[in-house]
Amino acid sequence: MTAKTKSEVHPFQAEAQQVLDLMTHSLYSNREVFLRELISNASDACDKLRFKAIKDESLYGGDSDLKIRIEIDKDAGTVSIRDNGIGMARAEVIENIGTIAHSGTRRFLEKLTGDQKQDAQLIGQFGVGFYSSFVVADRVVLTTRKAGGKSATQWSSDGRGEYSLETVSDFAGRGTRVTLHLKDGEKEFLEDYRLRGLISKYSDHIAFPIEMLKTVAPGDEGDKKGASETAPEWEAVNQASALWQRPKADISDDDYQAFYKHVSHDFGPALTWAHNKVEGNQSYTSLLYLPENAPFDLLTSRDQRNGLKLYVKRVFIMDAAEQLLPNYLRFVRGVVDSDDIPLNVSREILQENRNVAKIRSALVKRVLDLLQKMARDDADKFSKFWAAFGEVFKEGPAEDFANRDKILKLMRFASTHDEDQAQKVSIDDYISRVGSEQDKIYYITADSYSAAKSSPHLEMFRKKGIEVLLLWDRVDEWMMGYLHEYEGKSFQSVAKGDIDLAASDDDKKVREKAEKKAKDLLKRLQETLKEQVKEVKVSQRLTDSPACLVLDEHDMAMHMQKLMKQAGHEMPGSKPVLEINPGHPLVKRLDSEKDKQKFNEWGQLLFEQAVLSEGGQLDDPARFVQRLNGIMLALADG
Repeated sequence: MTAKTKSEVHPFQAEAQQVLDLMTHSLYSNREVFLRELISNASDACDKLRFKAIKDESLYGGDSDLKIRIEIDKDAGTVSIRDNGIGMARAEVIENIGTIAHSGTRRFLEKLTGDQKQDAQLIGQFGVGFYSSFVVADRVVLTTRKAGGKSATQWSSDGRGEYSLETVSDFAGRGTRVTLHLKDGEKEFLEDYRLRGLISKYSDHIAFPIEMLKTVAPGDEGDKKGASETAPEWEAVNQASALWQRPKADISDDDYQAFYKHVSHDFGPALTWAHNKVEGNQSYTSLLYLPENAPFDLLTSRDQRNGLKLYVKRVFIMDAAEQLLPNYLRFVRGVVDSDDIPLNVSREILQENRNVAKIRSALVKRVLDLLQKMARDDADKFSKFWAAFGEVFKEGPAEDFANRDKILKLMRFASTHDEDQAQKVSIDDYISRVGSEQDKIYYITADSYSAAKSSPHLEMFRKKGIEVLLLWDRVDEWMMGYLHEYEGKSFQSVAKGDIDLAASDDDKKVREKAEKKAKDLLKRLQETLKEQVKEVKVSQRLTDSPACLVLDEHDMAMHMQKLMKQAGHEMPGSKPVLEINPGHPLVKRLDSEKDKQKFNEWGQLLFEQAVLSEGGQLDDPARFVQRLNGIMLALADG
């Protein structure tokens, strides 16, 4: 038992009940962070002693082995966190613990100057971390002895507005012990594995060893002898070394890969990584990884991103990918460790300010530079990256205007150049082939590779040898709405708007003659399809197909309209243009048909097959089948 003197009762120096209620029920959204906060405080205490001992080694008292110990007492229902750091005198306990939101660490930092201040691994800035104890405990006892001090002080409270303060004589050694008497509903924290898991998650890279009593498996020699015959054996349960803080020259590729698996929980290796330390007005270290394989939920996890972990002074604060990287880079894994990044009071929310924006901008540049280097130096590795993450990366032009050209340079497409489904053509490859005389970058979007490469809109482009980019990922139609021009060439969908491919006066004369000859046919079709199309005209795109639909420049592609309708969205009532090929046998047969009913049926069929070739959805599929069957029967009878 601890020897005590007469207990004194003091009121908290604040509106304590309201503040503690706020902290217990509102400030901390995650109960388990209490352990992180108490370990952080213990780490601060060890750091303070380390700095003060530079000038006065006697403060160590012969014990320079700084450490943090965590002990569980299931019978008493307590968890204790003990450090052998600087400790506190009685007046400091009243000032730092008895005054809510008073931060001794902050005052200590303000007194440091020069290199000491830069090197100090001090975490607490708000002075409220200690009170996270009351999230899980209904009574907290703190016992502490200042390094070099003679007596120890014990502070205890149930968090209801008062605390007691006593002098105790038999608290061995220096430092601080915080004992939490857990609430009935928080007994899970009495489990050894639970605390070890929290230490691994939040405090694995604290600079000092965090020790717990070694667990003895049933049947081991120690278990047979009995607890009374064996001295307790402590073991470190954290790494006590932040790999990202070590010099790059001291870290092997195997070390990097092992840490990647630790931080990402990925069974496979990382594709590549970038490790950088920034010093100056802002000091932070980043270790960013590009995975080799995409998780199954990558495309659907925009709102639940946890790939980038934020540390402050080697203490895990949060999964902060949302604040430090844009959505289109959500596949990046790794850590960012800052000395001065601003947090909210509970250290669970990253505050938006100029420093955070600068770090975010620098991290984005780092990732894009890493991808550029990979694309330049290792095409096979970049192909792996694009196959895994290209569809997510395509969200970039809409989200990151400042880096749009950089992002576009890194994109890869399929094209009509080699009819290969592999997306390996860069925008610079395309431009180098089309030359300066072509002022457009032609592309087509579809719902599959087969639909894109077989689209009737490509027929004249193929005939004239004009390369077209083929896009079929779901994000592509949306993405192209944010891409307007590159290197002086504007983007043009071959399925939208007017396209003039007449290369000479002779071509223009041929086109004008065809339009004049088809004038009556166009008028009849326009009357038949007036409810479905805005206009019927002679096509410049077609050479082999009878007809195709052309949308206005800013209309959504037919296959996307179908998806949006299936998702329950109402689509604008815009009508497409039907372009016909007057030289096609079916169109010639339609032109010669004098029976109005047959002409109308064939005209509808021509329109409907054009809708289907675009990936659109028919309003009345059964009627289409009836028309088709009628024609087939007529041919069979004939």
